[in-house]
Amino acid sequence: MKKIAIIDGNSLINRAYYAMRNPMITRDGIFTQGIFGFLNMMDKIKRDYEPEYMAVAFDMKAPTFRHKEYDQYKAGRKKMPPELAMQIPLLKDILAAMNVKQLELEGFEADDIIGTIARKAEEDGLEPYIITGDKDELQLASDKTRVIITKKGVSEFEIYDRRAMIEKYGFTPQQFIDYKGLMGDQSDNIPGVPGVGDKTATKLILEFGSVENLLANTEDITPKGLKKKIEDNAQLAVMSKRLATINTNVPVGIDFDEFILGEPDYDALVAIYTKLEFNKFLKKLNIGREGGQSSGAVEGHTISVDTSSYERILVNSGEKMNDISLSGETIIKVFGDYNHLGTVAIEGVAMMNGGKYYYFDYPKLDDFVRWLADQDISMTGHGLKRDYFMLMCHDALSCEMSFATSFDTMIAQYVLDSGRSNYSLTAIANEYLHFTVKDETEFQEANGQMDMFDDNSQAYMDYGFDICTAVLNLVEVQQQRIKDEQLDDVFYSVELPLIEVMASMEYEGFKVDRGTLMDFGRELSQKIDEISARVFDMAGETFNLNSPFQLGDILFEKLGLPAGKKTKRGYSTSADILERIKDKHPIVPAVLEYRTLSKLKSTYIDGLIPLINENDGKVHAHFNQTVTTTGRISCTEPNLQNIPVRQEMGRQLRKAFIPDSDNCVLVGADYSQIELRVLAHMSGDEALIDAFNRGEDIHRATAANVLGVPESEITIEERSRAKAVNFGVIYGMSSFGLSSELNITRKDAEEYIDTYFRKHTAVKAFMDGQVESCREKGYVTTIMGRKRYIKEIKASGYMVRQVGERLAMNTPIQGSAADIIKIAMIKVYNAIKSGKLKSSLILQVHDELIINTYEDEREEIEKLLVENMESAYDMKVKLKADLNEGCNWYELK
Repeated sequence: MKKIAIIDGNSLINRAYYAMRNPMITRDGIFTQGIFGFLNMMDKIKRDYEPEYMAVAFDMKAPTFRHKEYDQYKAGRKKMPPELAMQIPLLKDILAAMNVKQLELEGFEADDIIGTIARKAEEDGLEPYIITGDKDELQLASDKTRVIITKKGVSEFEIYDRRAMIEKYGFTPQQFIDYKGLMGDQSDNIPGVPGVGDKTATKLILEFGSVENLLANTEDITPKGLKKKIEDNAQLAVMSKRLATINTNVPVGIDFDEFILGEPDYDALVAIYTKLEFNKFLKKLNIGREGGQSSGAVEGHTISVDTSSYERILVNSGEKMNDISLSGETIIKVFGDYNHLGTVAIEGVAMMNGGKYYYFDYPKLDDFVRWLADQDISMTGHGLKRDYFMLMCHDALSCEMSFATSFDTMIAQYVLDSGRSNYSLTAIANEYLHFTVKDETEFQEANGQMDMFDDNSQAYMDYGFDICTAVLNLVEVQQQRIKDEQLDDVFYSVELPLIEVMASMEYEGFKVDRGTLMDFGRELSQKIDEISARVFDMAGETFNLNSPFQLGDILFEKLGLPAGKKTKRGYSTSADILERIKDKHPIVPAVLEYRTLSKLKSTYIDGLIPLINENDGKVHAHFNQTVTTTGRISCTEPNLQNIPVRQEMGRQLRKAFIPDSDNCVLVGADYSQIELRVLAHMSGDEALIDAFNRGEDIHRATAANVLGVPESEITIEERSRAKAVNFGVIYGMSSFGLSSELNITRKDAEEYIDTYFRKHTAVKAFMDGQVESCREKGYVTTIMGRKRYIKEIKASGYMVRQVGERLAMNTPIQGSAADIIKIAMIKVYNAIKSGKLKSSLILQVHDELIINTYEDEREEIEKLLVENMESAYDMKVKLKADLNEGCNWYELK
């Protein structure tokens, strides 16, 4: 029997909207989580039930026959939020592009249309599946019709037919209407019989069968009080049943040939998915290319440049390599194992240049790298840092190869939209070109890792061609967008030249003294054991300190400490809960210290040791350009930026990070209060600018300005308050936040902030201006023109909107600081390279740069580092870099 899925459109999008904790908002401010969840649900229905027919029914705003009978029907129902209301027309556009039948009729609800379709489907020999979040439709269940109720948003389903209804409720689907007539429905404001709830309604239906039979036999109702309620409200019960009854004879035209699921309108779907930034669904359209031609699967979708005429040349093991000469812009993709722990094997290189495509299959690496260095080319690719790193690992640097970078489609997309989570070529090619390139991991799983004894070179050659083709076509589109959005400076002057710098830092690595690390690990283990013993002694028993459930019982049951709300999983023992009660009992700070040291050991001892390269004794961390929305660089495997330095034990860990050899030293420099200097520059606040340029203690100067007293009279406490406000202003700190940090009253905190802004009116005007500009444009910019789209700024929810406002204030400052440190990295790296120095830039952490420095180059490096950092960007405020050096990282501070 063929199946038809009948979907309650309003119910399902409503469920999907409220199921998502965080809003999904496009850069243009369109809320999309309801549509996204709805489409996921549709995919699940198609996958689980394989319907041949589908229809979606919607409510209309006009009153229905129920409103005309009872004017309080659905009265008091919460109004649909505008963020959800804006999604319904878009959902209808998507369904139209999918060629999914939509139905709505003035005077009737979606339930009535659904009931009518289900009845007619049964008559025509179809098997109906009704999908809804509304239990009213359970009355439509039958031996043929199944009602699927969504649970947990739209991720889980409960399915009912006639038998399942009787098993769950004890009565038939038809009697469900009588049940609702007696009990009423608060969500629809159907009154029912006052005082009759779920249990009583069920009991009466099981005893009398229907509302009509109940009213005809009221003398049999017990107890007397219930009998009186029923008799007094008989007409109310009849009306309520009538309101709850779904009309299955709606005058709506039904032609099941129009309900057949067929091919969608791909052009329309692509356009709307692109607008809504639904890369997941774009990928599912699977629009691709075979053999250099546009895919026949989706007619009309061709890529912008015809590459079918490209000559394809397979170069086996370096043969004919010396006969090939390249110049100009070249697209490159290096295939190999991006592994920082051992020898990086380059297994193949794909290159596209001048109308020809080359695939170098298992090149003789020494010859290949030397050949590549002789080519007069600039490189284009997707994620070039990975390609550069692998080439560097095969002595590309010793050939004095210059990685002239022309374009990187991954970095371009990051500059265009720093808020997205996926910068894969697969996602971006789908979005821009409507063209599918397999994910590299997915491709390798399907074809196996490259193996010189297993000839899969043709598959890799074809895959490399797909990659180069996608990159070639993306460049033209992205170049124009970057120009149109005035992002040329940040892309060409900052992000592109940074690629080689970051690849070099990964290649150079940071040497680790394994012995020091192991000793520190043993010291940590001893301290952890001592703290554990102390905790058990205070608790009066041993227990699993890593179990929140057992710890909660000890703290809140046995010791009786004030607790948060208890859930099914027990009491919460999260850090914020424990911080609030740490002065209530000495066991709490001990537990917090245990957690700190345990995390330090597991993350930076047990987790770091396996990441030390056996060949050179270094960790080669990954530096990422496309992770943070502010423009800051992030670091993983290991995350050297997150080594805790506020506690002494965390700082001690830095002793294990050492120079490359005995004739080297670590030289570092970090910017002094760069974000405050950026704030002074961008706001134009004369008091801040003057204080910085005269070299004053900025926090003492701020306190003196706010309090109106000489700097010499400022106390340590007053300076601390000014420091908290100076940094708090950058992050949009509220009076509540300041009062918590300084342990003062909220009134005092509010007064201090107000006074600060009265004295620093330019700062206040700048912050307010950023918020207003963001509301108008949807984004804020840094000094280099980097944009960050802040979707939350237009949210109707107060808390979400507040987050957006804080981001609008902070991002220009934090993002500008990120621009400056990146420019400094490029200048320092180029100065070292042009000077042909042996020393190398090995780490960037927040506002600090560290160079592994040879002793005979120390003076030159110290001068070079400070000069290039302080001249990175010309501001109204002088940039200041504080120089440090030492025999390990710990000594740099």
